[in-house]
Amino acid sequence: MNFSTKVKQNVFFVRYEGDLIGPEQNEDLNRLIEEQIAAGVLACAIDISEVRYINSTGIAMLLVLLTRFRNKGGEVLLINPSQHVQKLLIITKLNAIFTIVSSEQEAIDTLLKINKQ
Repeated sequence: MNFSTKVKQNVFFVRYEGDLIGPEQNEDLNRLIEEQIAAGVLACAIDISEVRYINSTGIAMLLVLLTRFRNKGGEVLLINPSQHVQKLLIITKLNAIFTIVSSEQEAIDTLLKINKQ
């Protein structure tokens, strides 16, 4: 699993590629998350369009991200999950917990609407 991050319009973007199956780079990502939250960035969008496979450890990683941001009053959403990942989200009923959007711009628009409420 590889990931990259960026901040755009006060939204922290995490882009995963490959198989989301293990905690290989959790420490690096956790440090980046804490830095963004400390800086006041409370919106996060996780681009999983390039994730081929996800297991229970990968799901746990997504839930940790969601919990950390929501505990600070923020929100997390998922961008464009593959068909395989989408099915898994439905089976696990996580599609009811995560907001799912199709693009980076839709993520920004959705998160801006949520923050205004």
